[in-house]
Amino acid sequence: MFPLTEENKHVAQLLFSTGTCPRCIFRFCGVDFHAPYKLSYEELLNELQKFLETEKDELVLEVPNPPPKKIRLQELEDGIDGIDNLSQNGKGRVSIIEDGSIASKNSSLNVCNVCLGILQGFCEKDFIKKVCQKVEASGFEFNNLVFSVSFPPQLSVREHAAWLLVKQEMGKQSLSLGRNDIVQLKEAYKWITHPLFTEELGVPIDGKSLFEVSVVFAHPETVEDCHFLRAICPDCFKPAKNKQSVFTRMAVMKALNKIKEEDFCRQFPCPPNSPKAVCTVLEIECAHGAVFVAGRYNKYSRNLPQTPWIIDGERKLESSVGELISGHLLTVFKAESFNFSSSGREDVDVRTLGNGRPFAIELVNPHRVHFTSQEIKELQQKINNSSNKIQVRDLQLVTREAIGHMKEGEEEKTKTYSALIWTNKAIQKKDIEFLNDIKDLKIDQKTPLRVLHRRPLAVRTRLIHSMETCYMDEHHFRLYLKTQAGTYIKEFVHGDFGRTKPNIGSLMNVTADILELDVESVDVDWPPALDD
Repeated sequence: MFPLTEENKHVAQLLFSTGTCPRCIFRFCGVDFHAPYKLSYEELLNELQKFLETEKDELVLEVPNPPPKKIRLQELEDGIDGIDNLSQNGKGRVSIIEDGSIASKNSSLNVCNVCLGILQGFCEKDFIKKVCQKVEASGFEFNNLVFSVSFPPQLSVREHAAWLLVKQEMGKQSLSLGRNDIVQLKEAYKWITHPLFTEELGVPIDGKSLFEVSVVFAHPETVEDCHFLRAICPDCFKPAKNKQSVFTRMAVMKALNKIKEEDFCRQFPCPPNSPKAVCTVLEIECAHGAVFVAGRYNKYSRNLPQTPWIIDGERKLESSVGELISGHLLTVFKAESFNFSSSGREDVDVRTLGNGRPFAIELVNPHRVHFTSQEIKELQQKINNSSNKIQVRDLQLVTREAIGHMKEGEEEKTKTYSALIWTNKAIQKKDIEFLNDIKDLKIDQKTPLRVLHRRPLAVRTRLIHSMETCYMDEHHFRLYLKTQAGTYIKEFVHGDFGRTKPNIGSLMNVTADILELDVESVDVDWPPALDD
């Protein structure tokens, strides 16, 4: 059933005679159910013309614009060449090379003076089919998708002009039309295109999907249509470093909300002029939200940093814990990059033993995201077989929210260490036994000299919960400590020139130093342990 009624006929004729397309006419007439918009453009045009036939001789409208200029749009195969020739890179982004104009095959039509063609050829099945071909060629795995579009900012200007025209005409009949009574262009576009995407790709549209397909439209007359707003509302258009143009949608909307109606009408034609060109597709981009992999790692090398070790711009060692693990994940997930995080960190010369240290890796824009538990186990084994410096356990996919458990209460967690200690004075077993009796020793640690270049100067109070000693010889003993997370163990042993008080040296009245340090356990119950 055709959605317009006799009440709409005057407005429909007014808009149609000034060059507005059928779907935009529906929007201005408040048609808010989906079915009429989904008809093909040719069907809509025929139905609208039939509907308006009885009115065509009755309406006389003085319009300052010339009749809408007919633009010959390229035939479908030629018109989509611009999309077929999109150059693609590893990010799943494609950038238009030729004009992306689209129309129904063998048709000539007036380019809408409001939507600039968006609700004409760019929401037809043939266009969506070509977009879907690019999506399928991008190589992403997905079970659903979110579809986003970006329109040229002057569409808001043109819609505002058409609204003022219709509002004035309806006012003559004691009727009103508010801005919110008009169906939003983006809403109408999605009503039409979402079912077409689902039909073509076989997956539902889901606003919460991690896989996004975005289409960016542009128009050559953006500056020409918007420049008057900048002259009247200069404070709305402030240049931004990351923006190519000051005429963003937000800036234009801000100016339209600020400008007086009479000032607008003096500066911009109502109804809007027919455009000289149709919109073009600037880019089609496919991107997948990050996925997260977590586990626990052991580090067995005393010559391996947790993350790349770079001093004064120069890399000191060729690899790191994060890279040894993430390199395999990048390949298998076909991701662009990664971000590594963990529950604390150890120095380059410190081993991490026991059940390992919890870690999480963010994989950016992964193309592959579906894995069975067996495939993840095989991936873990591959990591472990590739290096004798590290081992990984409990490897698993986790959510972004779950990573918070790794950081929760990090300062309150305990960690257990084993340290090999040297003393300048000869010692006997009895000289160290008193350390076994010390419980919950409070120490004050000024930021260590060795990390002062990357940590703010502060005094931090930490707890040494317990200590256990093992005598080795006159100058060596092993010390097992359970401490509050965030304790600098090396500085607790040698004192860091008095910056940590008390310390092992001061407690024993000797000069003490640490020769080896191992992390024996990190008491963070995450991620969940998995069966081997």
